[in-house]
Amino acid sequence: MHGYILEMLGQLLRWLHVVAAMAWVGESFYFVALDQGLQSPRHAGPAGIAGESWSVHGGGFYHKQKYMVAPAVMPEVLHWSKWKAYATWLSGFALLLSLYMLQPDLYLIDPAVAPLRAPLAIALALGILLLGWLVYDGFCRILGDRNRLIALLLGLWMLAIDWLDCHLFAGRAAWLLTGAVMASIMSANVFFVIIPGQRRMVDAMARGETPDPEFGRRGKQRSVHNTYLTLPVVFAMLSNHFAIGYARPDNWLMLALIMLGGALIRQFFVLYHGGRRVWWLPAGGTVAIVAALAVASPPSIGTASRPPPRASVAAADSTSQPAPTPQIMALLARRCAACHASHPTMMATAPKGLDFQQPAVVARHAYEIYSQAALLRAMPLGNITHMTDEERVLLAQWYQSRTRTTRVSP
Repeated sequence: MHGYILEMLGQLLRWLHVVAAMAWVGESFYFVALDQGLQSPRHAGPAGIAGESWSVHGGGFYHKQKYMVAPAVMPEVLHWSKWKAYATWLSGFALLLSLYMLQPDLYLIDPAVAPLRAPLAIALALGILLLGWLVYDGFCRILGDRNRLIALLLGLWMLAIDWLDCHLFAGRAAWLLTGAVMASIMSANVFFVIIPGQRRMVDAMARGETPDPEFGRRGKQRSVHNTYLTLPVVFAMLSNHFAIGYARPDNWLMLALIMLGGALIRQFFVLYHGGRRVWWLPAGGTVAIVAALAVASPPSIGTASRPPPRASVAAADSTSQPAPTPQIMALLARRCAACHASHPTMMATAPKGLDFQQPAVVARHAYEIYSQAALLRAMPLGNITHMTDEERVLLAQWYQSRTRTTRVSP
């Protein structure tokens, strides 16, 4: 029962994390589009108006105005864009702790990548999160208004974090931790820079003083950085579902290309909202993503160099196929049944409900077993049951022998 409760709490925490992230990203996208699309006021209005925007939505018209520094009189009700960012980071960090930090041997460590002990792996993961923010914040404070140089250094710093994570941790954890560094930078920008600056501006107005525009400049600079990190962060957060990407020795390169593609595409839309059409940006982003897909071409193992045609897969996985050999069933019992069983010992329920103690289940899911354990080497998680290279080759040969006997014309 304890395991089931933890799984349900984890599911609810994921729900909160996704909903909070949707709200934060949506609001961020809206304000970037609004800021970039402001036009000069057509009619005389209050002093200090930097621009205005009209829109229609939900059966009504909206008139938004932006003040360069602050209005002459503080409004009674003022909306603060902060709680969505805080909820996203706190729920994400709770998930990171509950999965990767409390079960490091299963999710965080891969001895084939780096033979880390659990305490060291946890310390490194948390240390990289903190270091990611400190170095980036140092760039911004030292370089001030040199925005292009800061952007270049931020990109190189994220590339370094990506490479470091992928050479220290299991692929699944490495991609997620790289995304967590970017998400932590975004949330810390809100907590340490944007909101404190806005509070100082409000406090100055309460004292009857003119707010220092420097606080607004710094806040906008960090907000712009956040919008370029958004698409790479979302991809990294979703990546644990796609072993074809993270379960590779060159996974750092694939993630770097996709992050670059996401940043270029986001830049296109930022400029688009301001009336500019810079088409080489989405073209360049597409090229980067296609290059990432090329990097992700299937690896080879044993004699099974590539998956068979779709018709062969369907035939091989049909229930009419003979049961797997006793040798394969014994291999799965040693290396996979800790999770994939009717009563698994490493988790509350079998992932996807797959019980590999049942020969019929193994026959139906032969391709998934081959793909995840032999081809991608993503399973067992962290290779916690110590599946050998010879056993992976044996699985590949078993799968190919099935597809040879069941191959049909497309």
